[in-house]
Amino acid sequence: MKTPFVTLEKLREITAAYPTPFHLYDEAGIRACARRIRDAFAWNPGFREYFAVKATPNPQLLKILREEGCGVDCSSLTELMMSDRCGFAGHEIMFSSNDTPAEEFQLADRLGAVINLDDLTHVDYLLHTLGRIPETISCRYNPGGTFELGESEEGFQVMDNPGQAKYGMTRAQLTEAFTRLKALGARRFGIHAFLASNTLSNGYYPALARILFRTAVELQRETGCEIAFINLSGGVGIPYRPEQPANDIAVIGEGVRQAYEEILVPAGMGNVALCTEMGRFLLGPYGCLVTRAIHEKHIYKEYIGVDACAANLMRPAIYGAYHHITVMGKEDAPCDHCYDVVGSLCENNDKFAVDRMLPKIDMGDLLVIHDTGAHGFAMGYQYNGKLRSAELLLQPDGAVRLIRRAETPDDYFATLVW
Repeated sequence: MKTPFVTLEKLREITAAYPTPFHLYDEAGIRACARRIRDAFAWNPGFREYFAVKATPNPQLLKILREEGCGVDCSSLTELMMSDRCGFAGHEIMFSSNDTPAEEFQLADRLGAVINLDDLTHVDYLLHTLGRIPETISCRYNPGGTFELGESEEGFQVMDNPGQAKYGMTRAQLTEAFTRLKALGARRFGIHAFLASNTLSNGYYPALARILFRTAVELQRETGCEIAFINLSGGVGIPYRPEQPANDIAVIGEGVRQAYEEILVPAGMGNVALCTEMGRFLLGPYGCLVTRAIHEKHIYKEYIGVDACAANLMRPAIYGAYHHITVMGKEDAPCDHCYDVVGSLCENNDKFAVDRMLPKIDMGDLLVIHDTGAHGFAMGYQYNGKLRSAELLLQPDGAVRLIRRAETPDDYFATLVW
């Protein structure tokens, strides 16, 4: 059973001021998680968490994470612009992009961000774009083959087959890129890799770390390049289902430390800084989508229609992803009704739950859809003319703050030429 971080009484208070649907975030939970990550890697003096902006691109949340010592990982022009306006600067920003337009590399360079190159051809492209190569540079590694470790939701992993992924360089290309970058003036190098998504295993990061640590030792010997940092990227997951085990970040950090001591320290590389990009782990459990039951339908199945739709949370529609649902005020009621919980889009995959056993839902009931703090609002869209919802922040003192207003029809029409 999952317990919402907000009470029905509080939600009634919130909905009196802000109509459903809306995304709600738990500031206390976010801050506590950021501190657990920092403590787990405190043994590495240069450690920094680079929050993946794509997971939850909201300035107020980014400012909270900056207060907790996090940097940001950006993948687009507007994410760079948002991070700059939130006060991130220089090496607090990592720019990891692919198929990158020139203007995005140019802005990343102006901000002093660490640029993480996705492909060997980007070396010359970056040189042509900037007229030089930055002294600090990173390259993304794709070891190919398959990578399977731990449990994933519905047996689905976004990138458990690196050989089929469009990201990163081969091992031989990594050596070639480092050699050429060094000749062009780079002095400090980083390695980055991302092999699997939402792993529910404390062994994922340590296993990935061993791959990257051994690669770093080989590269430094082959090229003479100073490996200054290694980025373990994301992939540390969260339990979307109540019965799934949660990762223990302290155990994960200790596993990485053991690999560090076994591989890097004996190679004379005990000063290498580590980076992570835990978008989902850091924010996923600390956001929820709040929606209201507005229709019921009794045909071949029992349907509950809510005022949210896949435009507010598309993961169930595109992945078949599970998100737990709590019917507020009925937490202790028997789950003796089988429902499809659906939105109003003209698409049959607009379903938050299929054949889900829940308590009897009455019209007007408030439903909390759990674990939407990452890749929730961010993946919204405007199909059927749907408008993006508000985002609200539940502060530690119990106050609620609007951190993004809901869109209006005027917003929808603003870019049209009549």
